[in-house]
Amino acid sequence: MTIGFVGLGRMGRPMATNLVRAGYRLVIRDADRDTEQRFADELGAASGRESTAFATVSVVITMLPDGPAVRDAVLGDGVADALPSGAVIVDMSSSDPHDTRGLGRDLGRRSVALVDAPVSGGVPRATDGTLAIMAGADDEAALERALPILGVIGRRVFRTGPLGSGHAMKALNNFCAAAEYTALAEALVLGRSFGLAPSTMVEIVNNSTGRSFSSDVVFPEEVVTGRYATGFAVGLLTKDVTIAAGIAERSGVDAPLCRLVQERWAGAAQSLGFAADHSLAHKQWWDVDLSDGVPT
Repeated sequence: MTIGFVGLGRMGRPMATNLVRAGYRLVIRDADRDTEQRFADELGAASGRESTAFATVSVVITMLPDGPAVRDAVLGDGVADALPSGAVIVDMSSSDPHDTRGLGRDLGRRSVALVDAPVSGGVPRATDGTLAIMAGADDEAALERALPILGVIGRRVFRTGPLGSGHAMKALNNFCAAAEYTALAEALVLGRSFGLAPSTMVEIVNNSTGRSFSSDVVFPEEVVTGRYATGFAVGLLTKDVTIAAGIAERSGVDAPLCRLVQERWAGAAQSLGFAADHSLAHKQWWDVDLSDGVPT
């Protein structure tokens, strides 16, 4: 079976590598032609620089920065027009669910189905093929065709509902992650006034009701140690929280916490730069050191 794969960035490259190792033939495309050619040479994939290369592809995976980039790749660059009737595009990017629904309608007019299947787990889990996948689709048959491929990329595929629900779930999950980080960072700053060491606070939180992924992984491994190397950019998390805030606004739901978290992270991304590690966010909010040691 030949699969198309568009987007060979930090996440896309290990995902595509796992598909090649599982025995799939790949037609690949990346905005960086050198990256595309190196991958093709190293793993025996075919370059999809010419859209006609996708004419024999039945499933295409996109792993790109956002929804507009996905639309440009599949419609603007001619990939969808080259696909055979009945082909399936699986968007594993973090896209706005409203954009996803619009793209699904446009692809449907070309007899191409769309599945949204964003992932969670970062580069380490992309590398070992254990990502959590959130899959939304209006076409059940299209999702069934994609499931064996998704099974190579992830450890578990969660069926979330209609088209767009996967992307909505991804954004809302990351809103929760951003809120958890924000709350714990505030708690550590406040604890300094009572002489509490960050490592002590994190240990207690992890043995109490405040435990979260941020307290269990991000703070003890990255913040308290001063390592700041999760590999997840502050700009990417901010993008997802902004999508979540947009969902609230367009749904007519009053979500003040979502708005506040979005504002905080937008400020961090603007100050620190899009590519800065997201674990550094607290440094933009307060001029304090949350690494381990005796608080001042």
